[in-house]
Amino acid sequence: MLKKIVLLMLGLALSLSACGNSGFANDARAIGTRRVKLPMGYIPNIQFAPFYVAVEKGYFAKEGIELEFDYSFETDGVSLVGAGELPFAVASGEQVLLARSQGLPVVYTFAWYQQFPISIISAPDLKITKPADLRGQTIGLPGLFGAAYIGLEALLFSAGLKPADVTMEAIGFTQVEAFATGQKNVVVGYTGNEPIILNSQGHPLNELRVADYVELTANGIVSSEMTIKDDPDLVRGLARALAHGIEDTIANSEEAYTISTKYIEGLAAMDKKVQMQVLTTSIEFWRAKQVGFSDPNSWQNMNELLVKMELIKEPLEVNKAFTNEFIP
Repeated sequence: MLKKIVLLMLGLALSLSACGNSGFANDARAIGTRRVKLPMGYIPNIQFAPFYVAVEKGYFAKEGIELEFDYSFETDGVSLVGAGELPFAVASGEQVLLARSQGLPVVYTFAWYQQFPISIISAPDLKITKPADLRGQTIGLPGLFGAAYIGLEALLFSAGLKPADVTMEAIGFTQVEAFATGQKNVVVGYTGNEPIILNSQGHPLNELRVADYVELTANGIVSSEMTIKDDPDLVRGLARALAHGIEDTIANSEEAYTISTKYIEGLAAMDKKVQMQVLTTSIEFWRAKQVGFSDPNSWQNMNELLVKMELIKEPLEVNKAFTNEFIP
């Protein structure tokens, strides 16, 4: 049952907050373009800036793709891709391995995040400065699913700790409120969200970033063996367009923010300093010598972690779970 919950719910923790609707470059309406529905795993957010930039600048249109963003929580993108109903979804590495362990032929084709974007946030008086200091702590997290759960257990294992060495409490997506009000002195959240919001509200905290201790496969583009076989140009085109969007966002975050205001309802009315910090922090996780490259070591680490967590019975053939064939 837990395995199914992880697979279904992991997409809920991809990113952060805001609301809005998508738009398309004029070129996307040219004859011969394909409308591609892309499950994002969360609602519109500044962290999706590379996609918005790539749409606005016509990079997807140039590849013959008219992108439709699907922000619905109810959409199980990985399952739809594995069933051949959609060509792509945004998902993280553990979702791919969990899906493949259940016989779904999904393949990770583009690494958007180069590092796992999860942090453990603690009150300064607890003096938690390394993973081993988590022993005996009560830790609030959305639930026993998702990237927060995966990241926390990875951090525990890195220090030689076991899940039984801490107390995990499911608090839903209320980490900011729980920490700010003192209900929880240790919570798990996204590096580009909860720590930034709490700091902006003046709450002192210590932060442990999972990426500083463990190399794991994070969020990226997932396709399927069928799409790769039958439509490799579509896979390559989407990768090329997204890579351009990432590069442009890194090169000019101010421009990316301005473009994003067209796609995220209410973004212009939010605290720009905070939203820019979210974007700047996210950019740290996107930087790569080769944009889109998926590191085999991170896949092997994720494979071993899921076995330790007893989410998969035995290691999978990770070389079949990802490919670098289509990155620019």
